[in-house]
Order: sequence, then structure tokens, then C-alpha cells
Amino acid sequence: MTTFNILCANDGQHYDVQAGTTLKELSDRICPDVPSVEAGHNLPVLAALVDHKLKGLDTVISDPHEIEFIAYNHPDGRRTFLRSLSFVLQNAVREMFPDNVLVIDHSLPSGFFCEIVESRLSDVGRLVTVNLSEDDLLALRRRMQEIIDADLPFSRTRLPLSDAIKVFLSNKQFFKADLQKSLGRYACSVYWLDGRGDSFHGPLVPSTGYLKKVFGLVKIGQGFCLQYPSHGNPEKGIPMMKQSKISRSLEEYSTWCQTTGILGVSSLNKAIRAGRAVELINLAEARMERNYAAIADMIYARRDKVKIVFIAGPSSSGKTSTSLRLAQQCRVLGMRPKVIELDNYFVSRDRTPRDADGNFDFECLEAMDLELLGNHLNTLLEGGEVEIPRYDFKTGTPLYEGNRMHLEDKDILIMEGIHALDPAMVPSVDGSHIFRVYASALTSLNLDENNNLSTSDNRLLRRMVRDFKYRGHTPEKTILGWDSVRRGESKYIFPFQENTDALINTALIYELPMLKYFAEPLLRRIPPTSKAYTEAVRLLKFLEYIVALSPEEIAAIPPTSIMREFIGGQTL
Repeated sequence: MTTFNILCANDGQHYDVQAGTTLKELSDRICPDVPSVEAGHNLPVLAALVDHKLKGLDTVISDPHEIEFIAYNHPDGRRTFLRSLSFVLQNAVREMFPDNVLVIDHSLPSGFFCEIVESRLSDVGRLVTVNLSEDDLLALRRRMQEIIDADLPFSRTRLPLSDAIKVFLSNKQFFKADLQKSLGRYACSVYWLDGRGDSFHGPLVPSTGYLKKVFGLVKIGQGFCLQYPSHGNPEKGIPMMKQSKISRSLEEYSTWCQTTGILGVSSLNKAIRAGRAVELINLAEARMERNYAAIADMIYARRDKVKIVFIAGPSSSGKTSTSLRLAQQCRVLGMRPKVIELDNYFVSRDRTPRDADGNFDFECLEAMDLELLGNHLNTLLEGGEVEIPRYDFKTGTPLYEGNRMHLEDKDILIMEGIHALDPAMVPSVDGSHIFRVYASALTSLNLDENNNLSTSDNRLLRRMVRDFKYRGHTPEKTILGWDSVRRGESKYIFPFQENTDALINTALIYELPMLKYFAEPLLRRIPPTSKAYTEAVRLLKFLEYIVALSPEEIAAIPPTSIMREFIGGQTL
């Protein structure tokens, strides 16, 4: 019997493995679980990274490899779990609502927003949502739990494309069938659970018994939230956060996309191939301009009281462009905006707090000189004059260089930063003088009915392109630092995203085809030996489903667009 030597990254040991051994068999033998600090105990292995490529535990070992077994506390382990949980939900819906289709629309702070829709479009070309009752959701959750308790196996087969499309059409997954047809491939992987097939963009866990963790179904409008376990500890659920403003923004954007004939990636690809890219660019930019004008109108209506505009949002949400475009719209209305960067109010380096690893924590609220900020804002509101510091990041010192400011009658102060929605940032300032804006790229386009595009991935691609072009960072560096960025957002931004007077969705319907043009070559530079390779492969895999814009079409993006903040050529 042929044997291969593999290196297990979990313990650094080498093992001889017989050809034909599956990853699950090897995991059971040498690494059945993975330590988790957050959970306080070991977690079961859900998948593996084989030479930094994500693989399901059903994968057969046929060569020497480096193998790392991963659990729920790893991003790809978590994605594997969530794909599997989504399949269980899908099967429960098919049993209980056989004439309808589950659509996993987008991510929410507490889980996935889902809808059950009719297998037809309305007369105006929109999806028709089935309004579920609380009893419906209770029954649906009960059926999911029965499927999980039965410990049914997941399996995968490779089918000719024509046979796979028949499976999707029998499921009434017309967008999925259409997308697969557009790819021009001969074969397609289909996953199976209890005789029902579906496709997913990544592996699943071995069986439904692996999903015996916390999950929930919570009604939101006509749809519901599929709650899943918290990131660090699968024994605890993510608390249900207030998210009405985020949900409304996503719903509005989704409805607008449908009015343009774009119901998902397949219809977006068709539109681009049909030469409609410039039309979509113009429509998206016109919509964005109206949104900024509407927020400026809200500020103008409160001009007798509001003198300060705070803008917050996660990384690469377009906060800088938002502040500039909003300032432009305020000028149109006769106001005189003045912009101050909150970064100028960092404390000196010797007062900067450190995180658990002993590194400077520039993202925590205590890294800012809150007393000075509050005093300056109150002085400005009272008609006084202040000297604005400039923070020297190289020396970690606030510098005073004579930049004095006061507010006249028509002046309005615009400030952006990660803590701008946190009431604890300026507790001494009368909140009635402040107008808060939350900016985020809330894409609601889906690859197909049950594979949504992550808003986080969208922002990561934005950041990677911008970092490479303007900050001298490699794509690898951006990817490896993204988890840290996301942790900061979860701690300092997302808990306050509903604490806003206006929400601006900076997602643009054409941006993924545009980002593909810039990002795909960068991702292909990352070598297989890199720790960023797993993420690069995942991002490349979903970009394969998207038709890229041409250079001529990209040239049609106006110089005031948010996208110009990331690709260059902005004139704001």
C-alpha cells in the first residue's frame, strides 16, 4: 500500500498516511478537535486547509501535503458550518413550502436575512415575498432541529452541467440555473442532503450532526434572520441586535436593483455583456447623488440647531468621499462646510493604550483626547475660536501650527472617524447640535438564491485595490490584516450603527465587475506558500462568476464617484 508523509500544521508533527485515506479519517486519528480560547474548550474539526487550500473532510489524500485542521473559530471553518446550516434550512423550506424558494439575501449583524419567495416574478419583474407567521418560523426551526438530530450525511457529486441544471430547475432555482449556464463549464459540483441537491461555493461538514449548536429564526418584516453561533464560541448565539435601519437600506437597494432589471449576478453579467455597463454606471451614480442631496436636505432643515455632522462607517465604506460629497451638497444649499479629521485628536504616543498583546491600540476610544475634543466643540458651538492640532503619526505627537477655527452663522463642521456614532465620544456636547451619518457598502446582490455576496468581501476588495495603488501595501498584507480590522469594527462601529440620523449605502451596482478588473491580477500574485493564499483562492473563486468591466467602461465612472477613492482619478 502506497503511503505519503504529511505535515500536520496543528501540532507540527509528520505522519505517514496511506493513499486513499480521507481527511476525516486522518483527523479522527491525529487531530479530532482544535483548541479555542473563547470557548474555553476544544472544538470539533469541520474542514481542513490542504497546502492552504480549503477542503472538505471527505477529501481523499493522494500526495504529500501540509494539512491544517480547522474548527468554527477559524473563518473558513465558520463558513463551512454556515453553508451546511443553510442547506438544512433549505431542505426544511422545501419540505414545508414546496411551491416556494428560499432566498438568502444578505448578512445582518446577527445572522443572515432570508426570505421565502414565490417561484415567479411579479408583473413588474420583482420577487414576490411570502409573509411567514411566527408559527411558520417555529415549525421551520423545529424541522431544522429534527434534520440536525438525525445526523444525516452530506455528500458531493460532480455532474455534467446539463444534469446539474435539471436539479436546480426542479428546485425552482432559476437564477442559479441561469448563472451556471452563463459560465460555459462542462461540469458542476452538486451537494446532497436526504436526496435533495444544491450547490455551494465551498465544502460542507460531513453530516448534520456537526450542527448541534445554537441557531435561531427571528422574524424581520416579511422575512427572517437565520441566527448562528458567535464567531469565537459556537456554544453561544450572536445576540439579536437592533438593525431596522440597516435592513431598510438593504431592502431599498435590493428593490432599486430589481427596477433596473438586475436581480442577481447572472442578470448583471447579461447586462454587461449586452453593453449596458455605462448605462448602469450612470444610473448608480445618479441614485447616489440623490441620496447625498437628501441627507443634505435633512441637515439644512435642522440648520438652526445642527452645527456638527459626524460620519462613521467600517473600513473602505467610502467615508472620505461621503464627507466630501456631503459637503458639496451642503454648499449647494448655501451652507459653508468645514472639515476636521478626528484623527487629529489622538493622544500622544506615551498615553496610547495597549491591547492584550502589548501593541498600541489606536482603535479604542481611549486613544483619543476626548476632553480636548469636547472642549473644542463646545467652544466652537458657543462662538469661540480654537486651534486645531495636527497629529504627527510618525512621532506620535499632536502639533499646534496655528490652524485656528471658529464657526460663523452658515458654517457647519463635518468630522469623520470610527467612533463618530458612539455617544461616549463627546458626552459633554449637546446632542441636538450633532447630525450623525453612517456610511457602509451594503451590497445585496446574490450569486444565486442561497449564495449571497458578503459586504465584508466587497469592502476587502475595495481596500486591497486602494492599498496597492496608494499605500504601498501588497495584497497579501491587506488580506492578513483584515481579521484585525474586522475585530475593531465589531467592537467599535457595528454596535452603534443604528445610532444614526441618516444612513448612506455606498454600494454601487457596477462595482464588483469594476473591482474584478483591478483585484483579480493582484490576487493571482499571492503564492501558494502564503498564509493569505486560502483567502485569495476563495475570493478568486467567487470573482470567476462575475463579468469584469472593460477599461473603456471604467473610464465612464465619473471623477466624483466613491469608486474613484479606491481606483484613482477623483476630483473632489
